[in-house]
Amino acid sequence: MGSTERHHFYSDHKNSAETCKLIDQLRRQYKGYRRIYLSWDAAPWHSSEQVLSRVEFFNDWAEHDEVPRIGDIALPAQAQFLNVIESVFSGMARAIIHNSDYATVVEAQTAITRYLEDRNRSFAIAPRRAGRSIWGRERVPATFTVTNNCKDVRYR
Repeated sequence: MGSTERHHFYSDHKNSAETCKLIDQLRRQYKGYRRIYLSWDAAPWHSSEQVLSRVEFFNDWAEHDEVPRIGDIALPAQAQFLNVIESVFSGMARAIIHNSDYATVVEAQTAITRYLEDRNRSFAIAPRRAGRSIWGRERVPATFTVTNNCKDVRYR
């Protein structure tokens, strides 16, 4: 029972508190699953004491709350090119962000949300073909391979 849906929320900050919000959102969305894994890059807020403590707290309550236990898979420092989601982000950025003229942040967020909803809807209809029908603009295929360089270094 796997899923390749992308879940997201908008935040004004990249920090431990926002990471904890994301983790809580995911554990509630995957209620009924036994375990979810989070793949992290080396951003300091991904491995902060606050985040590690919160994950431990969530895992202690997982069975009681009927939500999945949380595991993490940390990527090595300076290895953004191994992070598969970077390939997805690069394709999305080229498709809807670069050379755009959104008048407000809300308009840009709306475009991103629509892009992700379209992708998830296509996946629900045809799970094995969604990547080709929606994304299709990734720098490399959105799969883990040691030879993939998922990060588009032209846009940082």
